[in-house]
Amino acid sequence: MYKRLFFACTIAGALFANISCTSTQETSVADINIIPLPKSVTQESGSFLLTDGMTIGISDPSLKPAAEYLASLLARSTGYHLSVKEGLDGDIQLSLADSFSPKEGSYSLHVGKKNITISSGNYGGFIAGIQTLRQLFPAEIESAVELPGNTWALPAVTITDEPRFSWRGVMLDVSRHFYSPDEVKELLDLMALYKLNKFHWHLTDDQGWRIEIKKYPLLTEKGAWRPFNSQDRECMRRAKAEDNKDFEIPAEKLRIVQGDTLYGGFYTQEEIKDIVKYAGIRGIDVIPEIDMPGHMLAAVSNYNGVSCFAQTGWGKSFSSPVCPGKDSALEFCKNVYAEIIPLFPYKYIHLGADEVEKTNWKKCPDCQKRMKDEGLKTEEELQSWFVHYMEHFFNEHGKNLIGWDEILEGGLSETATIMWWRNWHPQSLPEATAQGNQAIYCPNANFYLDVQQDRKSVRNLYEYVLAPDSLSEEQRSLILGAQGNIWCEWIPSVARLQYMAFPRVMALAEKTWSDPAMCYWDDFQKRMIGQFARLNVLGVNYRTPDLEGFHAVNAFVGETDVRITCVDPSIEIHYTTDGTIPTLESPVYEGPMKISESTDYTLRSFKSDGKAGDIFRTRYLKQEYAPADADAQPQKTGLQAMWHEGRFDSCAAIQKIPAKATFEVSDVTIPSEVKGDIGLVIKGYINIPAEGIYTFYLLSDDGSILKIDDEIVVDNDGPHAPAEISGQKALAKGLHPIEVQYFDYNGGLLQLNVYDPSGKKMDVNTGIYAY
Repeated sequence: MYKRLFFACTIAGALFANISCTSTQETSVADINIIPLPKSVTQESGSFLLTDGMTIGISDPSLKPAAEYLASLLARSTGYHLSVKEGLDGDIQLSLADSFSPKEGSYSLHVGKKNITISSGNYGGFIAGIQTLRQLFPAEIESAVELPGNTWALPAVTITDEPRFSWRGVMLDVSRHFYSPDEVKELLDLMALYKLNKFHWHLTDDQGWRIEIKKYPLLTEKGAWRPFNSQDRECMRRAKAEDNKDFEIPAEKLRIVQGDTLYGGFYTQEEIKDIVKYAGIRGIDVIPEIDMPGHMLAAVSNYNGVSCFAQTGWGKSFSSPVCPGKDSALEFCKNVYAEIIPLFPYKYIHLGADEVEKTNWKKCPDCQKRMKDEGLKTEEELQSWFVHYMEHFFNEHGKNLIGWDEILEGGLSETATIMWWRNWHPQSLPEATAQGNQAIYCPNANFYLDVQQDRKSVRNLYEYVLAPDSLSEEQRSLILGAQGNIWCEWIPSVARLQYMAFPRVMALAEKTWSDPAMCYWDDFQKRMIGQFARLNVLGVNYRTPDLEGFHAVNAFVGETDVRITCVDPSIEIHYTTDGTIPTLESPVYEGPMKISESTDYTLRSFKSDGKAGDIFRTRYLKQEYAPADADAQPQKTGLQAMWHEGRFDSCAAIQKIPAKATFEVSDVTIPSEVKGDIGLVIKGYINIPAEGIYTFYLLSDDGSILKIDDEIVVDNDGPHAPAEISGQKALAKGLHPIEVQYFDYNGGLLQLNVYDPSGKKMDVNTGIYAY
């Protein structure tokens, strides 16, 4: 066993476990910057020089697609022609080894002075080895144009590696906004680079039907096209309001029909086959999802006998579902999947089966008759009956069913797999695995890549604990892995998709591949930044890390320094003080700026190619220390939480409804008794131990507001996904009234962290709250 050493990467500070090296090589392990982190890397003496005319030898004909894929990757920038031949006398050798670990993706890579060998027991292992080899080259290897004159040298090294999980996936929703076959292939290429191997393709939903079904042509003739909806209009609004062309609706996705502008598109079955083949060469399995019985508006609106009633549309929360009481509806569903199944060779099919509004089922005589005939007591059991009915059809055709974790309601079959997405239903995954069912992580709070990013997004995903010790060993063995979901309501373009997915996809890749005992955030962050050069060459519109060093509201007494930082040293920061959005012509932030008056700043980062990042708005407020409440006489430690049950769009609306119940809480949190639609008003006092500037971080899903001394310190209001906003206030020693308002539709998330002037987190157990 090699001694565990750490190396500072000259580009990105990469850290590796189980590495030994010499310091005499021109190219050393110190320059290696790989994501996901390999299991073992051993430096050897010398280097390998790639030259034109080299050969790739394969030990088995089944490896020819992988070899040709490798040759094409290397040819783009080098201009070299690498021929593929059978036999292991090539300069690069792909060796199928029966004795090798059978675990999908396992491989060994040896780069010697004269040749390179990738060994594995399965096709996925060769693709993984190719991606590691690819990342050993400098970032310029990704160039789409030939770079004559470059020398392509690799350090001599041996890497042995294997994935932690077999399911390392990305889901793409093409219903809300459509992506062409070439655009889907671009995503598959990037997935392959980081060893992600499952592509979950959400092909249909209420907003559009995206796959040709020959028996039902109206699904694409009508269901694939729509007038602009609220999501399209919001994208266009944001494009203008945020000076961001990535939100614009691509012109090629529009067509004019009888004077109306329609948005949409779909894939022919031949295009589907081509994409599935393309993915397979890259070691990626494709899992189709035709969501049912809910989210089927594009289908039920175009064919009779599929819904409960002739009139279809939206109920209280969701659209009219399929009618499980009608044999014609069941036949429709089977006929659709009869055309889907032959297109996708992988063993899994995703049925969806989430967010089904059952109001129509309660009123539908066909549904009620089905329940009576099948001995079903509730509409939840009727949904479960439908899921089992379709699963039986899948099984007859050699496929296994996956569904969102709602399929737990009413009971799971022995062979069903759940995708746990409802963060507010933490019992779903342990419940399913306790029954012996397999499960896949994709909790919305961390693994929804469409959720707006902030300074913690990548780290929260990276440090999320998969398969925790709270599960038994048997339960942990049933965890297939995890995936990141990209729902595209507000992602209309490839540029925006890449911006939302990267760099989170890199964190997802390492989370699902690497041994967690070897993974540390500081190390990963350095390697992540090192990967930006590669993404730049590939033309990927990744999100630059957050600007830091400030809060939404910054309090100061007297004067202060404005200090803005970013972990990516290559970006340039521009700012304005008049509320306008910064451009490249706006002043450049070049270091600390001293101010003695209240000032508002609008900040924006720009990459070296001029591409703009997110907009940050921050206020610097000159204050005096707010006096404590001299008349405060609290009777208890903790806080008082009042629950106003109802649906709200803002915190201001909460107290318009009388409180349903009152609870004592020790901290700013959601009382365990509070469920469903929530409006909370939490009141009390905060005990400030000494005069100073205090910082407050308020995290919520959906909206929240923090008031101190009846003044808003943090405004995190409005419907939104999990988001944390921070603010400061200058406070004198003593008790200060504190109030938090919060609302959410389904259980949500609420947390307040308080930091003293030294930056130390204040401990709620010390009795900082009282009422």
